[in-house]
Amino acid sequence: MISPLVDLEAGQELDHYRIDALVAQSGMAVIFRATDLRDGRTVAIKVPDPNLETDPVRFDRFRREEEIGAALHHPNVMHIYPDGHRSRLYMVMEWCDGLLLRDILTQEGKLPQERALRIALGILHALEYIHQHGVVHRDLKPENIMVDEHDHIKLIDFGIASLEGAKRLTYTGYTQALGTPEYIAPEQVKGKRGDARSDLYAMGVMLYEMLTGRTPFSGPSPLAVMNDRLQNHPYPPNQAEPGIRPELQEVLYRALEREPKNRYASAHAFAWDLEHLDQVGVAERDELLEWKGKKTGISRKALVYVVLALVPVLLFLAMLLLARHHS
Repeated sequence: MISPLVDLEAGQELDHYRIDALVAQSGMAVIFRATDLRDGRTVAIKVPDPNLETDPVRFDRFRREEEIGAALHHPNVMHIYPDGHRSRLYMVMEWCDGLLLRDILTQEGKLPQERALRIALGILHALEYIHQHGVVHRDLKPENIMVDEHDHIKLIDFGIASLEGAKRLTYTGYTQALGTPEYIAPEQVKGKRGDARSDLYAMGVMLYEMLTGRTPFSGPSPLAVMNDRLQNHPYPPNQAEPGIRPELQEVLYRALEREPKNRYASAHAFAWDLEHLDQVGVAERDELLEWKGKKTGISRKALVYVVLALVPVLLFLAMLLLARHHS
């Protein structure tokens, strides 16, 4: 069912685009597959909630996503087509064939190592490109990776990405404040904005999941998952999947370092190790000895970090409720 706030359906025309089918929807936007009637090209059209234009922060973030996507030109990154002459607010994006990585993992549980590494390298090439252009994705997860039938990938959804040199935008919701609990880096849990190394941490979590069928940290709630990340070592990859060789396990540990300064310095360095596993030195890690001594309680320090990170969200919600009360 299409949101009643979006008055479009298949067969209708929006400027020079024909709406062909509903693809996805959320509380903030609806995405359609459409045809550009000028050249027959298939595109994706993202139509936001009309109320977005009355919310300066959400409006600026929508425009920021369009600005970022229009400036990026890479085979592993979804492109956004700019156009200053439109009858309403919407975004036109490259149509990407394939399945979300999340859907693939749901269907298959875990992937053969060769395929997991092939997909991971595609993602790292995309990250290397966007980081070189001053963009940090900040919400890297399987839901934001499209994979085609040849395992070529497209990095999608720059909704909460940051752009070097641009003004900082206030976030407007729980996931936008903290990303997705299973994939965010420890510094993001602490309320920091995150940088390229935060994307590499999320890439480490995704590679771990592709190889083992699970994520390295777990818990019964988002807070517990984030606390696990701050207090404990990752569950050893070769315990979850015995076929993981020591060199590949070392790569995962390097990507999942709690301190950003100890992680890979770049997507290029991460990819180089994956392509040259025989040359990866294996460290004697405390993580392999201490992982069983898991702390399960929510630490006061972790709770403080999460509460501090949520303060802007709570203030925003209070202001929104107050505005609606007086409207």
